[in-house]
Amino acid sequence: MSTDCSNRYAFEAEWYDKIACMLKKFYVYYYPFDNTVELFDLKTKKTFLRRTTCEGIMAKDFYVGGVITIFSRCIKITGYADAYTKTKLEMQLQKVFVLLKPGVIDYMGEILKDITNYDFCITNIKMTMLTVNNIEECGLQKMLLTRKLLGGNGIVRWQELAGSEDIKKACLTTASSLRTLYEKDEIHNAVYGSKDPETAIKESQYFFRDSKSKSKNLRNTATLQNCTCCIVKPHAVQEKLVGAIINDIQKAGFAITAVQQFYINPINCEEFLEIYKGVLAEYAAMVTELQSGPCIVMEVTHKDENLNIVANFRDLCGPMDPEIARQVRPNTLRAKYGKTKVQNAVHCSDLTEDGILEVEYFFKILDGR
Repeated sequence: MSTDCSNRYAFEAEWYDKIACMLKKFYVYYYPFDNTVELFDLKTKKTFLRRTTCEGIMAKDFYVGGVITIFSRCIKITGYADAYTKTKLEMQLQKVFVLLKPGVIDYMGEILKDITNYDFCITNIKMTMLTVNNIEECGLQKMLLTRKLLGGNGIVRWQELAGSEDIKKACLTTASSLRTLYEKDEIHNAVYGSKDPETAIKESQYFFRDSKSKSKNLRNTATLQNCTCCIVKPHAVQEKLVGAIINDIQKAGFAITAVQQFYINPINCEEFLEIYKGVLAEYAAMVTELQSGPCIVMEVTHKDENLNIVANFRDLCGPMDPEIARQVRPNTLRAKYGKTKVQNAVHCSDLTEDGILEVEYFFKILDGR
């Protein structure tokens, strides 16, 4: 086990071993000065991976709740393993809890782009409808979209981006702030953000409850009617393309009525993509990609109830192969944001009857609605 605590970060982590069908727990040691990693198996008390360089891993990928890929193993960071790491990283990376109010949901994509362009990392996201009891419990007004942000000096930088709560002052002092751009008045002032780190932790824990919490998750907003499913794949999430993709979807006339971040385990990935098994040569690679990190799942609808929502949204996504899409449908999502047939930015429902079924799989089955 590594002992050089002053030159490395230590995290608690877990990985689902598909062959052994068991969840394995590790210490992950990360050495920022030479970008190397080491894995220590907590059950066997032995080194699982000797210190080595892993291509594609960067310092910004190491935070609680993040997923790192080490030699094709998708390892989720679940906590800090020592006080040094906790103190050091919580000073460098400060969490902010942010909510979008109902009046700006139609501008969700634009606001997400603004947030990521301000060098924030969105570490979780969920659309929820608050009840009166929820509002009383957390002391907030009724809002819909929530997210956790991560960034250096996060609270102060969020306040800069959001702008003054006084609409007149915001217009005079911060012309490009979110409230200046999107708010209507002091009540309908677009966004809310934590005032201090302690409040951010408390609010995050209320809205994003972990598996150990005895309380039920807040209800999602899926309608499960006349809808189709869209998944922003892990590679696109990591590349901070979520805002741009959602913006394109909304500008094309579609409405996003539910959105949530999921970490999909290997068994659920295989189950969800089983329809492609034996049909597409890329099936195994598609399963690997979907479980490689957090993905963003959306229920997509349209105000025209006579529209074939599945077929029309599939047209917006474009051909599965981004290279072909760029040649024949250059304005589609896969043409603009896809890289390969597997890392093609988004998954969408293929068949009309699959639209509601796929949305139900995530928002009713996996979310425990």
